[in-house]
Amino acid sequence: VYMFLVKWNDLSEKLVYRRFTEIYEFHKALKEMFPIESGDINMEKRIIPHLPAPKWFDGQRSTQNRQGTLAEYCYALINLPHKISRCLHVVNFFKVRPDDTNPVTDSQIKKPEVFLLPKDAKKNPAADITGPMVLQTYRAIADYEKSSTSEMALKAGDMVDVVEKSESGWWFCQMKNKRGWVPAAYLEPMDGPDESEEQEPNYAGEQYVVQKSYTAMEEDELTLKEGDTIEVIHKLLDGWWVIRKDETTGYYPSMYLQKAGEANTSVKSELRNRSAPPRRSTIRNANSIHKQSRKQISQETYRRNSKKYIQSQRNMKENFQNKANVIIEKNEQENKPRAQPAVPPRPSKDLILNRCTESTRRKVL
Repeated sequence: VYMFLVKWNDLSEKLVYRRFTEIYEFHKALKEMFPIESGDINMEKRIIPHLPAPKWFDGQRSTQNRQGTLAEYCYALINLPHKISRCLHVVNFFKVRPDDTNPVTDSQIKKPEVFLLPKDAKKNPAADITGPMVLQTYRAIADYEKSSTSEMALKAGDMVDVVEKSESGWWFCQMKNKRGWVPAAYLEPMDGPDESEEQEPNYAGEQYVVQKSYTAMEEDELTLKEGDTIEVIHKLLDGWWVIRKDETTGYYPSMYLQKAGEANTSVKSELRNRSAPPRRSTIRNANSIHKQSRKQISQETYRRNSKKYIQSQRNMKENFQNKANVIIEKNEQENKPRAQPAVPPRPSKDLILNRCTESTRRKVL
């Protein structure tokens, strides 16, 4: 991550932070916007400066050279004709973003690098650009064959530096002079299993909208259509989040989801055009260096701890209790002794002789 001091026309100075990948993607997009000025048609007409991507990640020695390269690139960029240097693509790239107001702190990196600048640093535009942060090193737990030119192949035991961790489950890594996207499922930190980096389940659920349909390939995955509204209850590092649809839970690629009410961006749209990364459970011959294995949470556990499930169980219990009370009350009413008719007194002998028939009087006599 590099820090740029941007001076604007109103004389204000703003600090912005940009990743390696962001700067190079910006450069490639600029070349596509101006094919003549980038030399795609005729190299003699190229005026857009070069930006050698392969040298960015060569190692610690090249960091100072990289600072100078970026400084020269920016100086050349702002001195180009206004149709390029003042275009929205350039202006928006250097605008302050919400992330720039909350930069990464020292507690979030292992060790900040310190560079000594020359005494004439004021004359050197590289003084406005800092050195990069130390990257985290991860180990490959199995062989991975890349499926596109933007990815990087791995062998079990390879050590890579992670440049960018995307929630999609694709991480941008570098290894010696190679770099590319790698599935996070194939990587493990050196100091222990990576559950500590994952968020705890949020059983209350967070509302998301499906941006791309997906058909389940495994029993514990869900099939959803574009436009479906779901709730995310556990965000996992490998890019397969546990979601809830009605009363059903299962895994779904995070890169195909968007938080409800959040605006769409070109970066997210581009991600959704990629394939979903492989899941950890599908990796064969995985070999971890850690004795402690990753904890597994079953879908039944997710379902039973779900706030909706607990509430539905509570409602069912209340309904059952109410029905039971009605039945008991009904039974109590049915079992109450009914009022018996009063038995009239036996008539006297004189009354029978005076009022009854001849046959009845004979029985009395």
